[in-house]
Amino acid sequence: MAPTNAPAAADSEYDVVVIGGGPAGENAARYAIAGSDRTAAIVEHELLGGECSYWACMPSKALLRPGTVLGAARAMPGVREAVGDRALDVPAILQRRDSFTAHHSDVGQVEWAEGVGIDVIRGSGRLAGERVVEVTDAGGTRTLRARHAVVLATGSTATVPPTPGLREALPWTSRDATNLQEVPGRVAIVGGGVVACEAANWLLDFGAEVTLLVRGPRLLASAEPFASDAVAAGLRDRGATVLTGTTATTVRRDSPEDSGIGTIHGGTVTLSLDSGAELTVDEVIVAAGRRPATAALGLGNVGLDAVHTDDQLTVTGVDGNWLYAVGDVSGRTPLTHMGKYHGRVCGDVIAARAESRALDGARFSADADRTAVPQVVFTSPEVAAVGLTESVARAQGFDVDTVEVDIAVAGSSLSRDDFTGHAKLVIDRARDTVLGATFVGTEVADQLHAATVAVAGSVPLSALWHAVPAYPTVSEFWLRLLEARRG
Repeated sequence: MAPTNAPAAADSEYDVVVIGGGPAGENAARYAIAGSDRTAAIVEHELLGGECSYWACMPSKALLRPGTVLGAARAMPGVREAVGDRALDVPAILQRRDSFTAHHSDVGQVEWAEGVGIDVIRGSGRLAGERVVEVTDAGGTRTLRARHAVVLATGSTATVPPTPGLREALPWTSRDATNLQEVPGRVAIVGGGVVACEAANWLLDFGAEVTLLVRGPRLLASAEPFASDAVAAGLRDRGATVLTGTTATTVRRDSPEDSGIGTIHGGTVTLSLDSGAELTVDEVIVAAGRRPATAALGLGNVGLDAVHTDDQLTVTGVDGNWLYAVGDVSGRTPLTHMGKYHGRVCGDVIAARAESRALDGARFSADADRTAVPQVVFTSPEVAAVGLTESVARAQGFDVDTVEVDIAVAGSSLSRDDFTGHAKLVIDRARDTVLGATFVGTEVADQLHAATVAVAGSVPLSALWHAVPAYPTVSEFWLRLLEARRG
């Protein structure tokens, strides 16, 4: 194999070349060469480990967890008195967060890659032809050739709306919010999706005044309406202002300054709203969605305008089954765990094709994107959902039944005195199977995988009667759901 970080002038040949070193690309490379003598390289222009490890999932959850723990303590007699009204130690939380991001060092990730036989090549990769990748860094350009496959795994980038003055104001994006070094006193968050809602929660935990500007009629637009309502109520109860149906028409900032990620980027910011009101804050966070990072990939060199994939994660529109895409850049479900799933499927497909094996097993098809995508929104209350919502299921033509219950069982009562929750199942009448599930409540994230198994496995409700929940655990609400359906 070529040595890691080989000189830019050296050209190399590998069986598999992956452009992008996030979890999706890492999985694709690992699975493609596992148990074989095939070779693989990952081309990464930032940090191996990608957005999730340093700027998204890991730091955000490290910021959210302390507030959840403090809330649990205050809801438990005997512990509440010990905690009192003490505030969170923000510097200690940031220090712990930095430990999870390895202080933005990818040494450990590189050691892992080398340990499983993957070379790490620093630089920006682009397609230069069939099975050819050009890598550019400060030292020049080198060419990599792939015998079997090139995998696109470059993720996505934050979208900044074209609001007059917004870009010039140097707003925070999700990277700033998760890597904050100082807490703004007043914050406006543009957006109402997962990033916006989670950032609002940890900023409230840290003592900031938070206003969310939501263009649509509700937060978390793709969730069940009761979930959106619960999250909005939770934010408002904690002092946030949630303005739905609201956009900024202009933005102006006093003395904008690019002072670094997670620091306040200048003076106060004034947002003129379409309601006619003005909002003045210390920082603006733009959480208005993301777009696949394809601009610099050289797609035109292989005859593509955009990236689309089939269920084997093969890019359509390119002959020869050599080009693949995984994760956000594939245009499929933009979640880290789904990207890792794509990587596993893609790697297995590459391995099978390299060995001339048939793709006739379920593991060679990434169909969970259509039917069984799980997601947790780590707000207060949490939202945990998988599969189809009622409205989507009906739009897809299913004959739908639904069942809903409050989560109020012995296990939830014992877990904390202020436990609240609600659960909903969307059921396919024809097959008597679960199409989707949404749980909203206090720390319901760990309840989701049972629903994911039920949806992905098309488990009949009659069989779920025999999946007996342990007593006394929160999971006993599954029995309440089945009882409600039984009538």
